[in-house]
This record gives sequence, structure tokens and C-alpha cells, in this order.
Amino acid sequence: MNIANERFLSAKQIQGEFLKAPGRDAYKDTTEGQGSFGDILGRMQNEVSQGNEIRFSKHAEARLATRDITLDDTQMDRLQDGVAKASMKGIKESLLIMDKLAFIVNVPSATVVTALDSTTGNEQVFTNIDGAVIV
Repeated sequence: MNIANERFLSAKQIQGEFLKAPGRDAYKDTTEGQGSFGDILGRMQNEVSQGNEIRFSKHAEARLATRDITLDDTQMDRLQDGVAKASMKGIKESLLIMDKLAFIVNVPSATVVTALDSTTGNEQVFTNIDGAVIV
């Protein structure tokens, strides 16, 4: 083979041709021009925290009523923030501890499954959770 008569492309030329090929838009940087990593992360945190408003299952509502637990707006905001943090960590079933209260929350649906206060029994064992958040 006579190398002097053959035309070889450099790796940079091949890369340029490959990226120009039709259907290659998937390799574009989708975050280009959207700010720093911190800016993008902050926006994503806000979307997560505002995306799912906290709901209470019927069981949780009954537990709140029988245990005479009421939550003010500040506590609801803290609970919402805790669910957002759990979601960002990939937690599906979370124990959220706030003040002297504990909540079991299904994070993907942002639903409080049950609620406990510090006066509920001496022994408190939490099962079927994959993470805990203290707010």
C-alpha cells in the first residue's frame, strides 16, 4: 500500500463528520447557555419542590386528628422542602423528622402515609423506608 497516494483523515476530521451526520442532535449539550451547574441545580430543586404539593392519605389524616397534631404554614413549607430533598436523593419511601414529629412519606407521589409525635409509644421502629430526612 502506498501511503503517499492515499488520503487519510485525522481523528478530528472524522469526529467533525460524525457529529454532522443526520440524527446526531442527541449529542448536543442541552444545557449550553443555561448557566453554571449551580444555577441549573437550583432551578431543578425549585421545580422539584414546587412540582408536588404535599398530600395526606386518609390514614395520615386520621393519625393527625387522633394524635391532635396540627401543622402551621412554616411546618408545611419545611415538610415540602424535606420531600424535595428526599426526591433529589432518589428516596422513594422516606422518614421525615421535624421538631418532635415524624412522617412517613411516599416521595414520588408526595403523600404523607402516616404521622407520629413524640408521645406515641416508647418504642418507635420504622420499616419499609429507604431514607430519612431531618428538617
